[in-house]
Amino acid sequence: MFAVIKTGGKQYRVKEGDILSVEKLEAEKGQTVDFDQVLLLEDGDSIQVGQPYLDKVVVKAEVIENYKDEKVIVFKKKRRKGYRRKKGHRQLLTKVKITGIYPDSVPVSDEKTEKEAAAKKSRKKAAEAGEEKLATKKATRRKKSETADKEEPAKEE
Repeated sequence: MFAVIKTGGKQYRVKEGDILSVEKLEAEKGQTVDFDQVLLLEDGDSIQVGQPYLDKVVVKAEVIENYKDEKVIVFKKKRRKGYRRKKGHRQLLTKVKITGIYPDSVPVSDEKTEKEAAAKKSRKKAAEAGEEKLATKKATRRKKSETADKEEPAKEE
């Protein structure tokens, strides 16, 4: 089984166990990253092609290291004009190891996905609780303002 993924503006043909260098990802050493921009998936004798990406197909990878590539020298010159420019550049890269290709969906057994799902649920509950508290505060403010309006006109001297 292999897949074609897109990351950093480039396309890579990957299979489980491959180690490849991609443009820098915002992940630390040892973290897992998901590539959800899967363009093609070959599983035995069936081939799926995305338009442009395949839904529910995820390629998981583990970050091995973040590093800089070798220096590339850019040298410009125009003959007989005294024009020379020299610049160097080192590209930031991330080395990843492909741990799995999941054609239907991400396995629920991953600890990180379970933790993320639990965190989302707790955030939703907190948001709902916050909305309820806000609604009760508004209701009590309305009641207080209505009672204050009724009491004030009664005071005449």
